Amino acid sequence: MQLIVGLLIPFLGTTLGSAMVFLMRDKINNKIKKILLGFAAGVMIAASIWSLLIPSINMSEEQRKNAWIPAAVGFLLGMVFLLTLDSVIPHMHLESSKPEGMKSRLKKTTMLIFAVTLHNLPEGMAVGVTFAGAILGNAGITIAGAFILSIGIAIQNFPEGAIISMPLKSEGMSKTKAFLYGTLSGIVEPIGAIITILLTNTVVPILPYLLSFAAGAMIYVVVEELIPESQAGEHSNIGTIGVAIGFVIMMILDVALG
Repeated sequence: MQLIVGLLIPFLGTTLGSAMVFLMRDKINNKIKKILLGFAAGVMIAASIWSLLIPSINMSEEQRKNAWIPAAVGFLLGMVFLLTLDSVIPHMHLESSKPEGMKSRLKKTTMLIFAVTLHNLPEGMAVGVTFAGAILGNAGITIAGAFILSIGIAIQNFPEGAIISMPLKSEGMSKTKAFLYGTLSGIVEPIGAIITILLTNTVVPILPYLLSFAAGAMIYVVVEELIPESQAGEHSNIGTIGVAIGFVIMMILDVALG
């Protein structure tokens, strides 16, 4: 039961954020959007370090391996994996008018949803691999630590849910449809988490690689999407403040409670 709740917490964050479409009249204020994007970036950076890379290194040391190899290899593979998906899957970022990925005839709203879904995949993997490590009991990861990561991801998923549902409404969708599409963009997280857990339970020695792989995938999203969008145009310092707040909150949660 604990596992199910833990895997669904990030999805709940996306769902609640998407529900803001019923409470907010127009587009999200640009300054608020920047600080929310920066906040999400800060949370993901801190989570990548304390919840994924450090446990990967610690577990490698316990297995008497060169601690830096799984961390470095997994991290780079995670970056390459997201880069490949980014190059193949047709999608469009919120502040862009030009589609990315393979050419397609998909609607703009569909490509906006694909962009957020692509973003949510590494977060689901991160939650799944930390719960897998906690269940195995030999990765230096506790159930409490796994829940902290899950809660941290949910906190940054809340503004992301609003950031995707509001533009969909602005593109002409009904509020209900925009909410449903925003919610569905987060369903990849529990699915990705479950797949990661099943894989990890099958091949225990690769857990350090999976931890750092998830970290690499998350950092790719931060560098490719969140930080550029939070720094675009005027008031870039607001996005920077958001990064600092998100990073510190996630670090405190992980170090104090994990």
